[in-house]
Amino acid sequence: MDKFECIQAFVRVAETHSFVEAARQLNVTPSVITSRVKKLESYIQSPLFHRSTRAVTLSEAGANFFEECADLVSHVDSALERMRVMKTTPTGVLRLQVLPGFALGHLGSALKDFSSKYPQIELDITVSDVPVNPVDKGYDVALQVFKPAAETLIERSLFPVQRVFCASPVYLQRAGVPLTPPDLLRFRLGLYSAYPTRDRWTFKGPEEVSLVLPAAIRTNSVHMLRDFALSGGGITCLPTLVCGEDLLRGNLVRVLDEYHIPPLDLLAIYPATHRRALKVRLFVEFITERFSGEPVWDKALRDQARAAAQATGRTSKRAGAGERNKAARRDHADPQK
Repeated sequence: MDKFECIQAFVRVAETHSFVEAARQLNVTPSVITSRVKKLESYIQSPLFHRSTRAVTLSEAGANFFEECADLVSHVDSALERMRVMKTTPTGVLRLQVLPGFALGHLGSALKDFSSKYPQIELDITVSDVPVNPVDKGYDVALQVFKPAAETLIERSLFPVQRVFCASPVYLQRAGVPLTPPDLLRFRLGLYSAYPTRDRWTFKGPEEVSLVLPAAIRTNSVHMLRDFALSGGGITCLPTLVCGEDLLRGNLVRVLDEYHIPPLDLLAIYPATHRRALKVRLFVEFITERFSGEPVWDKALRDQARAAAQATGRTSKRAGAGERNKAARRDHADPQK
């Protein structure tokens, strides 16, 4: 019995909850995976899984055994990768799942630079709004804002994802401007459908407001919501990484300036067994360094808001000085005052 192959099969089944998917990812037949797991169970004299027609779950013994086995597989993969790197450059296919709001408009130049730095790593990218467990789908890394509930995954925060309510100037001129969150109930709203809080929204500001918002349009595509707002369809809530340029150019206008919604985090999520894989480590470190800190689109919006506030202050001072000059001229013209 090849103990490492049996342990590798056990770890992959535990991560995917499927003998068939584990076989696909290891490029062997399901019967080979079944045989390897049975040999391991026979060797340790304990069942590792509870099997049913609907699910494959770890037994108590399997759960206790998994963490050490996952570390072992990760160490061996890392050692093999390091030995290969001593002779050559990082190679292989890196399978990514990326959130559309980040993929479109922000990630392309970073991927170009990563590919230039590591030309032997082939990128296979799926762009999707659907939160996934990367193990289940065979991804090396998923870049998303919602983390799946799985202890076999590692997550690394990249940057905060700020969200704002906004609309086109044409729509606001026609329909008016909401001043407090409850005012939104009088407007046509476009809302993202996949937030964990569903229809309930919490606003932080002069006071905390929590309310259920109905939607004229509901979708899992933030880019469709952006088009809805730009066309004058109504007010929508968008991540600034999607609408930042439109806010800077005045194509969209933020509403409810005194209130904010708690930000989300864009996460790099990857299997625990991949944490020492060179291609995964290189990509996660590269993308973290590239986008760490305050995102450039949020900094641009903050600088614009500061400049507008300073301009307003200068205008107010000039207006005040003008009124004082007028009063002085009136006093000079009327010596009786």
